[in-house]
Amino acid sequence: MGQDRTAVREQAETVLRRLAGEHARLRDDQWRAIEALVVDRRRVLCVQRTGWGKSAVYFVATALLRALGTQGPTVIVSPLLALMRNQVEAAARAGIRARTINSANLDEWDEVTGEIHAGAVDVLLISPERLNNPDFRDTVLPKLAATTGLLVVDEAHCVSDWGHDFRPDYRRLRTFLGNLSAGTPVLATTATANARVTQDVAEQLGAASRLGAGPEALVLRGSLDRESLRLGVVDLPGPAYRLAWLADHLDELPGSGIIYTLTVAAAAEITEFLRSRGYTVASYTGQADDADRRAAEQDLLDNKIKALVATSALGMGFDKPDLGFVVHLGAPPSPIAYYQQVGRAGRAVAHAEVLLLPGGAEDAAIWRYFAALAFPPEDQVRSVLAALHTDRPLSTPALEPIVDLRRTRLELMLKVLDVDGAVRRVRGGWISTGEPWIYDEARLRRVAAARTAEQAAMREYATTSACRLRYLRECLDDAGATDCGRCDRCAAPTFTEELSDGALRAAEAFLGRSGVGISPKKLWPTGLAAVGVPLKGRIALPEQALPGRAVGRLSDLGWGGRLRELVGPDTADVDAPDDVVAAVVEVLREWAHGTDPWPRRPVGVVAVGSRHTRLVASLAGRIAAVGRMPLLGTVMVSAAGGPRGNSAQRVRALHGSVALPSELVGALAGLSGPVLLVDNLVDSGWTMTMVTRELRRAGAPEVLPLALAVAG
Repeated sequence: MGQDRTAVREQAETVLRRLAGEHARLRDDQWRAIEALVVDRRRVLCVQRTGWGKSAVYFVATALLRALGTQGPTVIVSPLLALMRNQVEAAARAGIRARTINSANLDEWDEVTGEIHAGAVDVLLISPERLNNPDFRDTVLPKLAATTGLLVVDEAHCVSDWGHDFRPDYRRLRTFLGNLSAGTPVLATTATANARVTQDVAEQLGAASRLGAGPEALVLRGSLDRESLRLGVVDLPGPAYRLAWLADHLDELPGSGIIYTLTVAAAAEITEFLRSRGYTVASYTGQADDADRRAAEQDLLDNKIKALVATSALGMGFDKPDLGFVVHLGAPPSPIAYYQQVGRAGRAVAHAEVLLLPGGAEDAAIWRYFAALAFPPEDQVRSVLAALHTDRPLSTPALEPIVDLRRTRLELMLKVLDVDGAVRRVRGGWISTGEPWIYDEARLRRVAAARTAEQAAMREYATTSACRLRYLRECLDDAGATDCGRCDRCAAPTFTEELSDGALRAAEAFLGRSGVGISPKKLWPTGLAAVGVPLKGRIALPEQALPGRAVGRLSDLGWGGRLRELVGPDTADVDAPDDVVAAVVEVLREWAHGTDPWPRRPVGVVAVGSRHTRLVASLAGRIAAVGRMPLLGTVMVSAAGGPRGNSAQRVRALHGSVALPSELVGALAGLSGPVLLVDNLVDSGWTMTMVTRELRRAGAPEVLPLALAVAG
């Protein structure tokens, strides 16, 4: 390029001081990355620990490239809104004009697009999903790719399906890379990549680089040591003990921090309990409104709360340099994911506490649930591909009656097929490209085996007698890993398993509460006519159920484990245990006299014949006895298959399979009040809905659903 490298470094140091303060200086590898991007126009992969300063590299490089006057905007592909907001603010400090296009600013898209075309944007932050939005892909992306001055792929481990957080949308970057002008520099960054993931990402960058006849990607991998972190494990016998421990020790943790959980339900429970014990905490999950997430983030940044109780939705990108602690109630499924989350702490403080309170069998059950969402078997994939060989696009809901996959899993599969070039997303849904596609079963097996090994490694982390930080670094293939001298294995533990009787009693009482709502279905799934089921639109009001109740969720910290023992797919069919019957009676008592009571008292009980017929029948009988109501009978459901399919498939299987015995039909005639319909588990909710429809058509005035558990 003919540029004076010394002069470029001086300019880079000047920009860094604007960004990070007068005393800031570039690290050697930071300069090597900037030099490769700005002077040599190379492709660079930075694998560096959280807090090392990866964002400084791309902001400084952006400022230098923009100063040359011929470069278009830097495009940063970021996975999370939290990350985008932090980066827009950081860019402003360096005098860099940054804008974002994401799901939370729909009303600004036209304005931002106009600014891009006018050259008024230095940095554009987009989500990987935006790369395949039909309007953005077809109208904005081609010009953007042709004029991009620098492409940044943040959290680049998401590109690799070997990574702990693989996201198919990231694979669409290959198309973007291929459309870049020759010599456009590319920076990929991550803090959590082992050797296999590093190689995979570098090869993808390098393959794209070879298309432009450029050099191989430059990999800059640094030490993953975190001198400020003090790691420990507090092993406690159950959820109540873990909540009690938090209630007793949260004030002892320095500053403010994050409490990670594995499920949305657990985040809500922990938040509620800690508030009841006088702590200022807030929850943060992917199901919360964007405005609520923004408010929670800001409260933590401003130290207005002691902790943010979060799922992995806060796993990447949240930047609070003085975060004092990270506590996990339940272990993530891999040491790599764990290292990524604990890396949020201790970035600008002398020390931060990192504690794991593992859940043992409870954690493993949640890992199994998420593992079940893996890529589907080949026959299901082929059926979708065959269905898309039509002259018009099919939406995801229209595909559901064709393949027995839940919506999230079907959408994930379609994204992978899109990335592989077998299907294409267009206005109105999906179409087949007609391109040949190979089901790579061997690779899927290897990835599944890698996930199993990661789970075993996470269990070993909790029990290892060796240095905990060294263990994590070695899991990420950090060649320079040594004992840290600070963790609870290298030094005396900072925190013990001690907790007070009062906190434990409060936690047991809190988790012992029972009762969650069951919302009735009001709409039939889309596309049932295509599979011969004559149901569509709204469910007729005279065929609907009333709102119902269940003892708890399978993911609850309190009742979850007990309910999984009873209604899990591989559990024995037994009589309803006394403690569970007592919980059901308490749910009924609250339902009758609480703040949102049933409209009328039930006058009879009906059981649903399920995979746990004995359990449900015995429960229904005892409810009838306690409530002094007649047990009207059992409705047998002959639908094949389990409850985990999508809604359309479940309704198709259930349609015509619900049999009401003649004596039950006779008992329904002349009833003066609702029927209490008892089942073991409400998952998709369609068994209750279809049985309710038949009961009401046979004469039941109203139906009140009651279940032991709801999924989720």
